[in-house]
Order: sequence, then C-alpha cells, then structure tokens
Amino acid sequence: MELKLVEQLLEKYFQGETTIVEEKQLKAYFSSNDVAPHLAKYQTLFGYFETQKGTQFEQKLPLQPRKQSTVKWIGIAASFVVLFGLATFYFYPSEPKYEDLGTYDNPEEAFAATHKALLMVSEQVNVGMESVVYLEEYEKTKKTIFK
Repeated sequence: MELKLVEQLLEKYFQGETTIVEEKQLKAYFSSNDVAPHLAKYQTLFGYFETQKGTQFEQKLPLQPRKQSTVKWIGIAASFVVLFGLATFYFYPSEPKYEDLGTYDNPEEAFAATHKALLMVSEQVNVGMESVVYLEEYEKTKKTIFK
C-alpha cells in the first residue's frame, strides 16, 4: 500500500470519515511488518483493536428487581391517597361554619357585639405593647453602650 494513501486514510480515520473497507485496509497495513517508521506509533492502536475483538465480557451483573417493586408499591399507595382524598371531597362537602354572618336587626345588639370584639382586640394589643416596653429599654441601653 502506498504511503500517501495510508496517510490520507489515517487523516480520514481520525476525522471519523472512513468507511469500513478503508478501516480494514488500515488494519491490514498496520498488522503487517512493512509499516513506515513515522507511522509505527499507530501500529499499537490498530493492534489493540484486533486483540480486543475476540474478548468476551464474562462477569455476571447483579440484578436489582427490588427497586422496581418498591417504586410500583409507592405508585399504588399514592394512587389510593389521591382517590381517598377525592372521594372525601366529593362525598363529604364542607358545610359553612358560620351560619350567622354577624348581621343584627337591633342596633343595641350590634353595638354590644362590636364592643365585645373591640375589647378582645384591645387586650391582645396591650399584651403586644408590654413587649415594646422591653424593646425601648433595650434601645436605651444599646445607645448608652454604643455611642
């Protein structure tokens, strides 16, 4: 085989553009004893392919079927949860908790209910204001320390 043809085929081979016939020509050239000295470095590459062609993978691979069954059971359980939720929502619709929406016909009753609600809110605000007193004391102390 001509040296120029081999070099052209090598370029095509490394570009990934060779055909199977051209690759067989390269393998035949590099398996012979008449390899050019500057191309001898590629001889081990093509020789490796020839030696590895006959090897077989003989190691057993462990199979793990348990993961598939676990995933299957998780999917089934999730389906039951969704179905149970839909059935509960459909068969037991929620009833309004407040039948009386706070409308009064008598103004005195409305005033008493409003007064009672405002007293409850006022108690909660007063509890919050007690905490603010501690914050004010903290701010005074901080200002005296960090001037």
